[in-house]
Amino acid sequence: MATINFGGVPETVITRDEFPLDKALDFLKDDTIAVIGYGVQGPGQALNMRDNGFHVIVGQREGTPSWERALKDGWVPGESLFSIEEAADKGTILCNLLSDAGQIALWPTLQKYLTPGKTLYFSHGFGITFNDQTGIVPAKDIDVILVAPKGSGTSLRRLFVAGGGLNSSFAVFQDATGKAWEKAIAMGIGVGSGYLFETDFKKEVYSDLTGERGVLMGALAGIIEAQYQVLRQRGHSPSEAFNETVEELTQSLVPLVGENGMDWMFANCSVTAQRGALDWKGKFRDATLPVLNELYDSVASGEEARRTIERGSTPNYRKELEAELKEVRESELWATGATVRELRSRSTASVEA
Repeated sequence: MATINFGGVPETVITRDEFPLDKALDFLKDDTIAVIGYGVQGPGQALNMRDNGFHVIVGQREGTPSWERALKDGWVPGESLFSIEEAADKGTILCNLLSDAGQIALWPTLQKYLTPGKTLYFSHGFGITFNDQTGIVPAKDIDVILVAPKGSGTSLRRLFVAGGGLNSSFAVFQDATGKAWEKAIAMGIGVGSGYLFETDFKKEVYSDLTGERGVLMGALAGIIEAQYQVLRQRGHSPSEAFNETVEELTQSLVPLVGENGMDWMFANCSVTAQRGALDWKGKFRDATLPVLNELYDSVASGEEARRTIERGSTPNYRKELEAELKEVRESELWATGATVRELRSRSTASVEA
């Protein structure tokens, strides 16, 4: 393990230097890793582990789009691609990578295959943390671990193919064999993590639900809508409002902040932009702190989980969701965005030609 200074706070993390791939492969050499579900996280994790040399199989419902995707990715029916039940029976480490709603629905079936000594693996702490609502309560004679890549399965795969890695958290909820901690680390290395930092199931899901409702998606979408609306109401054209609100953010500034940090961004813009950003960031921070605290409290109380389960399990949820997405898609803001992206792609194609 390595101790690294994160902004003045020392943290213990695990890198590939401390736990190299060869060690992970040796630790799991007798295991069959069954990836249950091939939707968001499943493909990236399964393909990375397969390419790293682990014994991986996939469990998915035949005839579904995810089954077809698995076939295209080279999983072979009867050899490495099975029904969920067959994969769960064959696997010694069952990676439950279904959606939260899917995990709830499958639990009565999956737990039958979690015989003593097996391992139940998650990439999200939702099912275990909110088990009073999900009903997911594992038997005491199995290991229960978590590896949560800090990004989408698509990003996990893309970075792996490029020779990099997406950072991941890991946790142990239950250690029946005495080897759960090492098993979680080995799995984290196997799926292609850049480095691993330890957490617990509750902290993982609290931070994850807060993040996706906050800065990562909810707050980002909300503040974009607000600024676009202000510019349009003050007489700016859709194109100008979108470019100043979204295009510059996503195509220029965010990549630079990711590469170099916000301090670099402040130091490398005009004095006008620099002074304005530094003077106004505190106002935005202070305005959003109460909202983010309210959000965290809603997560910690289980209210967000309750609403997610309740809404996601209604028969008409997909239809209602499509109506919500249609409203976003057809709004002036995001219809303008579609046009801007099209023009951007035309410009790129022209340059490449």
